[in-house]
Amino acid sequence: MALERDLRWQPLAWVGLEHCHVSETADGIAVRSSLIGEREGFAFGAFYEIQLDPDWTFRSVTLRRHDGRVMRLVSNGEGDWKLDGQRAPALEGCVDIDISGSPFTNTLPMRRRRFETDVPQRFDMAWIPLDTLEPFRDGQIYTQLDDTHFRYEAADRSFTQVLTVDEHRFVLDYPTLFRRV
Repeated sequence: MALERDLRWQPLAWVGLEHCHVSETADGIAVRSSLIGEREGFAFGAFYEIQLDPDWTFRSVTLRRHDGRVMRLVSNGEGDWKLDGQRAPALEGCVDIDISGSPFTNTLPMRRRRFETDVPQRFDMAWIPLDTLEPFRDGQIYTQLDDTHFRYEAADRSFTQVLTVDEHRFVLDYPTLFRRV
């Protein structure tokens, strides 16, 4: 099924906005998104492009900040990663990314995997902080509660929220962090 969609999210804990365009075809998914905001004294403007296989397997992200810094992360879809053209052994085994400041990337594991209600699934994510652009491994657990709700947990249990999603599993509400507008 082809999908062409524009999505916007507003952060709840800081000033900002994300505008995201998702284009899904039989050949794959292309995502282009702009983020602006200020969080904890860090003012940012960033643009990212993500390429995914048709089954939502992550392949690459290029993230450009307004100050000229650029980061490119590429995966072979089997857990091998390159950061700016160099092997990234610290990310080996990760399957998806999570960009700080963007609820879009929560959609990746929810779309790619099949879920059974109330059965948690753990993911090793390449988490990308906007302030440093230095990705690191982050364990995350998703549990489908019903068709429109997923529990998100940090693997170390330091953070838990119930996400409300639409029929395409794009985030509608991420309590305390984001709301779709």
